[in-house]
Amino acid sequence: MWEGLRLQVFFLCLGATLWSAAAAATYRGSGPREHGHRRHLSLHRHRERGKEGQVLHRSKRGWVWNQFFVIEEYTGPDPVLVGRLHSDVDSGNGNIKYILSGEGAGTIFVIDDKTGNIHATKTLDREEQAQYTLTAQAVDRDTNKPLEPPSEFIVKVQDINDNPPEFLHGPYYARVAEMSNVGTSVIKVTATDADDPTYGNSARLVYSILQGQPYFSVEPQTGIIRTALPNMDREARQEYDVVIQAKDMGGHMGGLSGTTQVKITLTDVNDNPPKFAQGVYAMAVSEDKVPGEEVGRLKAKDPDLAENGLVDYRILEGDGMNLFEITKDSETQEAVIKLKKTVDFETKRSYTLKVEASNPHVDSRFIAWGPYKDTTIVKISVEDADEPPSFMAPGYNFEVEENAPAGTLVGRVHAKDTDIMNNPIRYMIPRYTDLEEFFIINHEDGIIKTTRPLDRETQAWHNISVSATEIGSSPSTLLLCVRVNIKVKDVNDNAPEFAAQNEVLVCENVSPGKLIETVSATDKDEMAHRQHFHFSLAPEVANNHSFSIKDNRDSTASIFVIRKGLSRMSQDVYHLPIQINDNGVPPMSSTNTLIIRVCSCDSKDTILSCNVEPFILSAGLSTGALIAILACIVILLAIVVLFVALRRQKKEPLILFEEEDIRENIITYDDEGGGEEDTEAFDIATLQNPDGANGFLPRKDIKPELQYPMRPDLRPIGNSVDVDDFIKTRISDADNDPTAPPYDSIQIYGYEGRGSIAGSLSSLESVTTDSDLDYDYLQSWGPRFKKLADLYGTKDLVDDNS
Repeated sequence: MWEGLRLQVFFLCLGATLWSAAAAATYRGSGPREHGHRRHLSLHRHRERGKEGQVLHRSKRGWVWNQFFVIEEYTGPDPVLVGRLHSDVDSGNGNIKYILSGEGAGTIFVIDDKTGNIHATKTLDREEQAQYTLTAQAVDRDTNKPLEPPSEFIVKVQDINDNPPEFLHGPYYARVAEMSNVGTSVIKVTATDADDPTYGNSARLVYSILQGQPYFSVEPQTGIIRTALPNMDREARQEYDVVIQAKDMGGHMGGLSGTTQVKITLTDVNDNPPKFAQGVYAMAVSEDKVPGEEVGRLKAKDPDLAENGLVDYRILEGDGMNLFEITKDSETQEAVIKLKKTVDFETKRSYTLKVEASNPHVDSRFIAWGPYKDTTIVKISVEDADEPPSFMAPGYNFEVEENAPAGTLVGRVHAKDTDIMNNPIRYMIPRYTDLEEFFIINHEDGIIKTTRPLDRETQAWHNISVSATEIGSSPSTLLLCVRVNIKVKDVNDNAPEFAAQNEVLVCENVSPGKLIETVSATDKDEMAHRQHFHFSLAPEVANNHSFSIKDNRDSTASIFVIRKGLSRMSQDVYHLPIQINDNGVPPMSSTNTLIIRVCSCDSKDTILSCNVEPFILSAGLSTGALIAILACIVILLAIVVLFVALRRQKKEPLILFEEEDIRENIITYDDEGGGEEDTEAFDIATLQNPDGANGFLPRKDIKPELQYPMRPDLRPIGNSVDVDDFIKTRISDADNDPTAPPYDSIQIYGYEGRGSIAGSLSSLESVTTDSDLDYDYLQSWGPRFKKLADLYGTKDLVDDNS
């Protein structure tokens, strides 16, 4: 391997040298067109010998520049020589200094400033950077002045096969229809190689299949996967795992490779017909099943998927086509056979059906593989069931005359057991259909009779039910009912009567022969054909001289007045008995009284009065009602006036004071308090009303029984009286005064109390008063007021000294 690598390096260097020489010659030919600012660069040699060995010198020699090449991934012990820069002005005495700048200068690429040799100090990777642009310049070593204009050149990294192919989009998933032809394209896979595709075969890829034969193949150049076998069946195998390899170097030995996985799934096509698992299916149905009930199920299997696996069912033929039907369960794809009509075990005990299953969607590509259908035979046996008895008719209608005696025969119902056993039948009338028990039935033979006479006018029809059950079986399961309608036939047992019972009003001045009323009759019995009512006056009034009757022969009669003038004063009401006869069998008659009332009328025969209050006051109110309404109105007015009068009356105070005192509810203290022992007080009104001090106050709520005489003013002044005696006197007067107010009064303390441990609450201790009153009389008030006398006396003393 290393020998091959060295051989590649040798050829690369040789090719680079030849290509550089050709490029240099081409550049020299175009040198004069560079405007003189760039000179030629010489690689490794700067002389050119003539044909005769003469050395030729060029006076206008400049830089010669070209591309340099360096092999990537070089791992030698020494830095690799990239190339050499040399200028014509370099005489070899070391006065010229070569400078290198640009990409990687000083780090990746270094230059010998004396010889111009360029070396690569690091291993390069073409996949990281394919080329580097550098600038070379020759300057004077001492002055650093440029001797040549700067020249750019490129160092290309020569590629080697150091990157394997990669599938960047793997793993792959593909689908292809089953039964596809050989060569059908499945999917295209693509690998990439980071090596240089323009140099050598490092990036030339070749695809091959490592896993998946013989079902699939891959094109070596394009990577397209194709089917390789015909008639691949999804039902046999649905998924395939294929491994594809991509190898560079054109697939030759020594190349690098990469792999990817491709999961290929076969999609379904309709290539399988439905198939019944059995040739004959056996089912059973009981004869007591009702239409619509399920008999059984069967299924034709189709291994295809989705719509390709759908199956439809139908009955092709059989003796049970009219009794059975077939449907499909869309979820399970099963054929469901249902009962279309009831079956009878005693009539037929088995049926045969031919059922077909087919695909509704057929693929035209595989139609030659058909037919896509299958058939099977379904045998259905009928099972015997203990059925309820069956009546001979779906319903019964009977007639019975009204008023027929109890026990009269109405009719007979008949039922039989349809089973082979033919059990005896028991009949019953459910009580909820004949609550009043008009009928009774014989339990053995089904004969229905009445229990009492029936009245057609009360109930013309009786609708009952009769149940039949087999003796010895469960009534809840073997019970059958039939409807029995019984009509009560009419008998002429009701006499006719007036159709309406209205009074007839007639005027006093009615003319003889005038029609005053037309009467009609009704009968509860049925009116037969050509039957009508006949009217006549009762025998007892047949010879009356006031009214007559005419039979109109249409079940009505006209009443006429035959008397001239009727007097209300002599007789205001006439009772005319009229006899009504029907012509039924047997005939019936009745006498009905027609009331005729005589009324006063005006000249136009308008009734004014019939002397009957309901007619007189029909449009108004009676006198008693009007009086009651007026009395209620008067009472309401009186109540309103009294209420207004009470509202306007002002409430006056109980005691007459000359002037209302707004301080009446305020407790004031104008003397020294007496502490806990000070419990005696008197009405403040006494002090506030000096004029009433010696008398009494008048009261409005009661009348005083006695009067106190006026007393002289006893207000304490100077040394005249003792204040303590004065207060006690006032308290006694208040307690014994019968004219005292009936409410609590405000009390004040009128003297100094004894035994108070709280001290005085009075403001009299203030010595800052500016009062000019004389308080010398306090000295004569006794020991209780000694403190006040000392206080005010001290003040006077101080004032005198000042």
